[in-house]
Amino acid sequence: MKKLVVLGGGESGVGTAVLAQQKGFQVFVSDKNKIKKKYKNVLLHHCIQFEEEKHTVAQIVDATVVMKSPGIPDKVAIVQQLIAKQVPVVSEIEFASQFTKAMLIGITGSNGKTTTTMLTHHILQKAGMNVSMAGNIGDSFAMKVCKDHYSTYVLELSSFQLDGIANFAPHIAIMTNISPDHLDRYEYKFENYIASKFRITKNQTANDFLIYDADDKEINNWLKKHKTKAQLLPFSVTKKLAKGAFIENNKIHIQINTEPYTMSIATLALQGKHNVKNTMAAAMAATLLRVRKDTIRESLEDFEGAAHRLENVLKINDVQYINDSKATNVNATYYALETMKTSTVWIVGGVDKGNDYFELMSLVREKVKAIICLGVDNHKIIDTFHDVVDLIVETAGADEAVKVAYKIAKKGDVVLLSPACASFDLFENYEDRGNQFKEAVRAL
Repeated sequence: MKKLVVLGGGESGVGTAVLAQQKGFQVFVSDKNKIKKKYKNVLLHHCIQFEEEKHTVAQIVDATVVMKSPGIPDKVAIVQQLIAKQVPVVSEIEFASQFTKAMLIGITGSNGKTTTTMLTHHILQKAGMNVSMAGNIGDSFAMKVCKDHYSTYVLELSSFQLDGIANFAPHIAIMTNISPDHLDRYEYKFENYIASKFRITKNQTANDFLIYDADDKEINNWLKKHKTKAQLLPFSVTKKLAKGAFIENNKIHIQINTEPYTMSIATLALQGKHNVKNTMAAAMAATLLRVRKDTIRESLEDFEGAAHRLENVLKINDVQYINDSKATNVNATYYALETMKTSTVWIVGGVDKGNDYFELMSLVREKVKAIICLGVDNHKIIDTFHDVVDLIVETAGADEAVKVAYKIAKKGDVVLLSPACASFDLFENYEDRGNQFKEAVRAL
């Protein structure tokens, strides 16, 4: 009997364990930390053997295959021992994909992947397709494969999930952009992170498609030096393309097959240059799947965006409070600041992942009147901006940050939470950070 060991008893780990048991594997789940009650209940319900707050090496290294949760780095001792013993270590995406014949759309990138995933899913659902959304968003892909029978999956894929693939091949891959992120997991080498992202296309064939941002320098550089078998479909907001999607006269033009079509940018539900790109990527994926143009247009006009991504919370005393807690890297915050039309009180900070804040300098100079730091260690932010912003305040939580912002902001200003950092120093995750911010705003 084949044995699957799952490292990490969270969403992806428990989903994989249940799927593996259904497929006849002997399953053992091991988590170095405490397993959350809701996940423990699932394991107990399915009579799956597990341990928590330890790794029993003898019970792990005899596995036929190991599924490693995306949060666990390769450098931890137990993973190194498995690699030394040549035990295959895969991601949930790799493991689950072998048990479904559904068509897969994989979406990755440093920013915009959640919005693009939700938007693509929204269009396909509206077109009446039997489609579900999984991966780095919502329920685990493995649990969906185990319980449901969808004909199409739209998967949001992080670099960590792509690191653990061997044969996974999406029919349509979307690369939204690439900017430095998670460098602490990639030996602080940007090229390692880029290579990880491009694993999304490594098993694609000539019948598959890679939709990508033709304005992105790193993507273009990679495509010049490496080959993919997939058909390339670029999108751009700066140049006219013979094939793909581009902007002309304030309209998106999509030219893939014999029937090109256009749609006005003004009527899109999502505004801002980065969202126009997300829209083009999702619209091209839907076009490839022969969704009617009217359905695509309607979907793009009535879509409601992702929570914690440039989410308008409340307007108080003519000051707009915006929750962009999902901006966990500098590039995401760049998009947010670029979108701001008025003087901004910027709440920033958290766990630095090797950030270079100088990329934000021109926008901060132009738009930011005050900076409120929301992290345990803020010296890099202070060192970078102390000469360009008169007021920088350090705070120790969302509640205090919002109260300080309330005192600083004047009529017509914006208070923007866009941290450019991970949240794990003061919060459970970016959702917790965003929710605490929203609660603090509502309590003003």
